[in-house]
Amino acid sequence: MPKATGPIHALGNRQFRTIWIAALLSNVGALIHIVAAAWWMTLVSASDTMVALVQSAITLPVMVMSLVAGALADSYDRRRIMMAAQLFMLVISSLLTALALTGHLTPWVLLAFTFLIGCGTALHNPAWQSSISRLVPRPDLPGAVAANSMGMNITRSVGPAIGGLIVATVGAVVAFAVNAASYLFLIYALIRWKMQPAERRLPPEGLGTAISTGLRYFVMSPNLMTCALRASLFGFGAISVQALAPLIASQSLGGDASTFGTLLAAFGIGAILGGLLSPVLRSRLRSEQVCRLTFTVTAASCMIIALSPNTVLTTVAFLLAGSCWLNTFSLINATVQMSSPQWVLGRMLSLFMTGAFGGMAAGGWVWGAVTETAGLSVALMGCAAFLVAGGLWGLWHPLPEMDDTNHDPVNRFSEPSLNLDLRKRSGPIAIQLEYRIAAEDTDEFLASMAVRRRLRVRDGARHWELLRNLEHPELWTESYHFSTWTEYVRHNGRKTRDDVENIEHLKALHRGDAPVFPRRMIKVPPSDGSRVLDGRFAGHGAAE
Repeated sequence: MPKATGPIHALGNRQFRTIWIAALLSNVGALIHIVAAAWWMTLVSASDTMVALVQSAITLPVMVMSLVAGALADSYDRRRIMMAAQLFMLVISSLLTALALTGHLTPWVLLAFTFLIGCGTALHNPAWQSSISRLVPRPDLPGAVAANSMGMNITRSVGPAIGGLIVATVGAVVAFAVNAASYLFLIYALIRWKMQPAERRLPPEGLGTAISTGLRYFVMSPNLMTCALRASLFGFGAISVQALAPLIASQSLGGDASTFGTLLAAFGIGAILGGLLSPVLRSRLRSEQVCRLTFTVTAASCMIIALSPNTVLTTVAFLLAGSCWLNTFSLINATVQMSSPQWVLGRMLSLFMTGAFGGMAAGGWVWGAVTETAGLSVALMGCAAFLVAGGLWGLWHPLPEMDDTNHDPVNRFSEPSLNLDLRKRSGPIAIQLEYRIAAEDTDEFLASMAVRRRLRVRDGARHWELLRNLEHPELWTESYHFSTWTEYVRHNGRKTRDDVENIEHLKALHRGDAPVFPRRMIKVPPSDGSRVLDGRFAGHGAAE
């Protein structure tokens, strides 16, 4: 596990600090919008479910669109994607302000425009999150992720308070206008940010291929699946504190918009304190222990809020919930970032966010519906019970530890010379490697091949098979396919240190006189055989 560095250290990086400040100012506007939208909904709708759906409308798009946004972030210039997202949200927020000003903002129209703002957020987030690792050194990445989460939660202490004040004094229309103006800060910072685009030797993957490749990599990475599931469980339970905050302020505490703003401000302050505490927790506790602790403390906060009619005690509970919120999501986010190579990082972060925001969107709807049918206290106690169960889940599926292994490609592959006129999109391509394995090494070979299969399929290989020769049982053939030659080259460019260690181990088990080299072939229908000879390529190139 790398030495824990804090968010203050990461903010010493000038480029990261510049974008961080601009994002903080933009996020203030976003929180002002949420306060104004939630309070507007309490005024124009008598439904508790509609109030809770404001949170779902802002988070649901992240669940629905996140993987597409992650694929775009991995395939194209991330700075341009962020620019497009910010400009889109500027236009949508301006239209929302105009509708509110002219009296045409109905509950469902408000939810629709809030959903569109969420779509812009969904497009922006994977591109920004996957850019952090290019702004700071690897040892500072957990601190930078925590600083990014702190920035979002600093806005929770400032944005809701400002939003509540604006709504209480001059109305929600002005609050919507302030949010529209806030996007200008980040747009300006992105214009000035001269990020060097990643070098690409191959054309970008098609959107459908990029999505399927990302899903395959995710499914073949158990640690990443554990991270996404745990984020979803926490998001489903913990979102209740924020989604039901307007009702807590008005029903439990008998307050107004300023009380609502105060509760969310306490949540944000708690997140800031949690960010400052995060390096201490990570240095003294294992990741799973930190995660279990935050689940438990958030459950206790929900119980306090459910039973307390006292504003001060409820505010303290919000502060504790905010601290746990940041520590949980920043820990899981950093774990995903440090466990994923750059070529698929945007997609892995998007799937993490799909889990997290999907849990939040579902939780906002479920706990709102429970509140409407059984009451606010029952809903919050149900959240507490769910979070306790989510913490216990880690006994069977613990959160993986962060490590300092570099998962980026080792770039050892050189494209071989071919004796056929092969185009980049030619295919399908078949690859075979033959191993001679002694009988006493069979079990070890099969165990290594199980790892090999996961790594091959994870990085894009299809139809992987392991074949044993019936006449010469010591001979084994590994076989797998690619749709095109470009996909084969792309696959080999993704090899990490883990892949290389597995390859070297298999080569060490090989007892043949000749080294293990791939046979690269193209599938040819019989009618085309005379045109491409037998489809076999000359030249061995790099070993697989």
